[in-house]
Amino acid sequence: MERAYSILTRTAVDEERRVIRGMATTPAPDRHGDIVEPSGAVFRNPTPLLWQHKHDAPVGSVTFSRPTEAGIPFVATLPSIKESGSLQARVDEAWQSIREKLVTAVSIGFIPDPDYTESRPGGGWRFNRYEIIELSLVTVPANADAIFEAVKSMDADNRERKATQRTVSPREQRRLERMKRRGGI
Repeated sequence: MERAYSILTRTAVDEERRVIRGMATTPAPDRHGDIVEPSGAVFRNPTPLLWQHKHDAPVGSVTFSRPTEAGIPFVATLPSIKESGSLQARVDEAWQSIREKLVTAVSIGFIPDPDYTESRPGGGWRFNRYEIIELSLVTVPANADAIFEAVKSMDADNRERKATQRTVSPREQRRLERMKRRGGI
């Protein structure tokens, strides 16, 4: 799974309903020269909202809007959990971190379609089609020069990119194949 970071553009925060609106990704090259094309996104609404890319730490749900040239707009909701416990603590921590601007970035977790991924001249990759599987609230230093940053596996010796592989369950593989046949990815 690849990840692409974007500074959380807080176009609106609804304190009472715990709703945030922003841009999930933009077409700007990151500092490594990679581009995640907004128009190539495939997703299902609602999509899980995770805390720090931890798949066992959901904190809400996200609804993505139609991608634009500027990026992929989203609306995320963090529920108010009434029952005390670890879920309430995690969701409240996430909300407080957003409200106090300690967490200022979001990151999409996505699976690139290798048939639509191309190398860019001078280095980096262009992801032209991919499936968004989650959006995470993440702690990333604000960088005014790069509002978009991707994280990849890199070879420590020569800094060349390696393909990121993961085991895909047979069920997930069948679903991806169906989507591919229908032109969804």
